[in-house]
Amino acid sequence: MQATDTSDSFQQAVLERLDKLSTEVDGLKQELAQTNVRVDAYQKASTQVVNLAFGLIATATLTIIVSTVLK
Repeated sequence: MQATDTSDSFQQAVLERLDKLSTEVDGLKQELAQTNVRVDAYQKASTQVVNLAFGLIATATLTIIVSTVLK
């Protein structure tokens, strides 16, 4: 009888730990999804900043060239 009780309590403990791990894994999945969204937003913003910088450099270069040519 004790072996059955021990086995049942062991199984119950294992099941409780698995439930806890499952909950933790679900939480980590949600955090990972949020991190992926943040990284995607950062990459898009970085691309826009780089495009803006190139645009400003091109505009400044054209302004200098045009003002030099028209003098």
